[in-house]
Amino acid sequence: MHKLLLYALSICLLGSTTAQVVVRGKVIDGVSRQPLQFANIQQTGIVKNNSLTDANGRFIIHLKKVQVPSITISYIGYTTAISLIGEQNELTVELAPASIKLQEVVLIAQTALQTFSTLAKIDLEMKPVKNTQELMRIVPGLFVAQHSGGGKAEQIFLRGFDSDHGTDIKVSVDGLPVNLVSHAHGQGYADAHFIIPETVNTVDYGTGPYYAQHGNLNTAGYIEFSTFKNISGSRVQAEVGQYNSYRTLVMLDLIKKNKDRQSAYIAGEFNYSDGATIHPQNFSRFNFFGKYNLAVSPYSNFSGSLSAFKSKWDASGQVPSRAVANGTISRFGSIDPTEGGNTQRYNVNMQLTTSMHGNHTLTNQFYYSKNVFSLYSNFTFFVRDSLNGDQINQAETRDVVGLTTKLNRRNNLGGWTLNSAYGIGVRHDATNNSVLANTVMRGFTNYAKMGDITETNAFMFIQKQFNAGKWHIDGGVRWDYLRFDYKDKLTPVQLPSQAKQIVSPKLNIQYLINQKTQLYVKGGKGFHSNDTRVVVANRGNEILPAAYGADLGFILKPTDKVLINIAAFYLHLKQEFVYVGDEGNIEPAGKTNRQGIDAIVRYQLSKKLVANININFTKPRAAGEPKGKNYIPLAPSFTSMGGLYYKNTTGFNGGINYRFIKDRSANNDNSIVARGYFLLDGTFNYTQPTYEIGIAVENMLNVNWNEAQFATISRLKGEPTPVEELNFTPGLPFFLKARLCVWF
Repeated sequence: MHKLLLYALSICLLGSTTAQVVVRGKVIDGVSRQPLQFANIQQTGIVKNNSLTDANGRFIIHLKKVQVPSITISYIGYTTAISLIGEQNELTVELAPASIKLQEVVLIAQTALQTFSTLAKIDLEMKPVKNTQELMRIVPGLFVAQHSGGGKAEQIFLRGFDSDHGTDIKVSVDGLPVNLVSHAHGQGYADAHFIIPETVNTVDYGTGPYYAQHGNLNTAGYIEFSTFKNISGSRVQAEVGQYNSYRTLVMLDLIKKNKDRQSAYIAGEFNYSDGATIHPQNFSRFNFFGKYNLAVSPYSNFSGSLSAFKSKWDASGQVPSRAVANGTISRFGSIDPTEGGNTQRYNVNMQLTTSMHGNHTLTNQFYYSKNVFSLYSNFTFFVRDSLNGDQINQAETRDVVGLTTKLNRRNNLGGWTLNSAYGIGVRHDATNNSVLANTVMRGFTNYAKMGDITETNAFMFIQKQFNAGKWHIDGGVRWDYLRFDYKDKLTPVQLPSQAKQIVSPKLNIQYLINQKTQLYVKGGKGFHSNDTRVVVANRGNEILPAAYGADLGFILKPTDKVLINIAAFYLHLKQEFVYVGDEGNIEPAGKTNRQGIDAIVRYQLSKKLVANININFTKPRAAGEPKGKNYIPLAPSFTSMGGLYYKNTTGFNGGINYRFIKDRSANNDNSIVARGYFLLDGTFNYTQPTYEIGIAVENMLNVNWNEAQFATISRLKGEPTPVEELNFTPGLPFFLKARLCVWF
């Protein structure tokens, strides 16, 4: 009987397979020859038969046999194309750039895979970013705060997390990790300033610990930037603004012919600003980026990039509220104007992607980063040293090397598909002379800490994505092994190395009710590692605190012009980390819980006018603490951002956008409150085929707002005792900047 059933099932599957036409192809931008990821491939007239292109623009679709089979190819911001299928089943489809049309975003079984990336593409098209901070803010609900003269990584806030400089959010660009573990200035330090905004093609992001390909630090979420493989032309750009601010950008297309075989471009930028503070910031930054792509064979592609980044600055530091209130200094003054620093980063990134027989794709990646960092800070002023002050220097020199191999395979089982991904890799960080030193006006006095850090992360993951009709099931499991070693150069007693492994299962289920409604549920386990110095000192305790999360959400497309995504979430973190600046240390702060609701709305009012709004509610609380004393310092509870954008190919275009964050507790009992703010920014351009003139306005209402805020114990010169209160860095006042861009 069992043999008979198996035989019948085999006949059914064989019959359904032979009744199909297998079509493979590639979708590219017809102008730049850039491959288009997440383009929708649909058999014309058959709604439920869809496929999506991968990162290389490639797709496979099994067509049901009809008299004249054809496929419809659509992608946001491009004209829709229809291709008839004849005997030639290997296609290259070129799409022409066009205006944004929200109707081209369709709900299919795999929609949740592409939704966030598509939304980011819409936002990038409607409101091109001006700087790295705006790149980060493409993620709905993500806020950043700079508090060191523009030179170091920003504080990142997402889903009720004060992620410091990256402790709970994983950041990468073209697969190259941005976060630096066990950094001199905080765990997971993510300085993305080496990314030139104009080179970014797509921003992929996800909230929660639900993604098998993302490991350490992916608790609140991840951000993955992808740069252009090709560019359609060269450009020169100059910007000038208030506070002696200016920026220059050059992007050169080096190979203009036969881009399907090889392409190359370089980009360079230089920034300078004195800032709005009384003591000039003398901030300067230089960036270089170059990328080369080669079709080694019809089935193999090589991509390599080089980048260099160098920055230095002065900073006015954090301002004590009482010093402003009693007139000692103004909001833009400083207690210690000798803060600041310098940093450098150099990257090499190479990938080889090969399409093999049997619907296999193999991707091998190698990357190397060199990072040099030095930061001078003074958080407490005269608490420890009433004569010379409490200034410190944090510094390090680091080498990062990594290897990753990923195998993708697609199987077709009748009307079902199974996409499999298998990954293995290793990352090794070697930090020489991680230093915490006491200084006076940047002059060295003594070492508080100094040592060499090595940290190795080996990992493997398996991901299975199963599509069957209205169902999409994405399951995976990840294994990580981390080894920590610290050589303390200030003591002869060396503590032994520590190591631990962790297994993180993930499961995402999506159900397409109809063409207007999709439900999904996500669940998974993630983790963030502790700082190596703490791990070794604690003899391996609290090495890899786990995070457990769940999302329940839906995506609505009630009309062609409206897209709505609402999700309720819960996340439990086994160990919150708090960075203690003066000690150069990470302290555990116990278990925490977060629950909330995220809402995303995109509305196309007309062919050229698009509105967006993001609303985020979160209740972040410390677990096991008494009510009223269980606040998580600086964790946001309500944020919102949005805007209205008018996009025109030629002529006038631009937009206005806002961001709002509510007052939030700066300590665990809400006795010190970090002030919320509402800011309005605008961009106005006049565009022609060969040039664009633009004006950007930040803080249009000239609001007095605090950018970074902390409950800090500090003592001013002459004060008898230290005082705990709100210390802050003032946000930028009204800022006007003009821009001229020439394309050639």
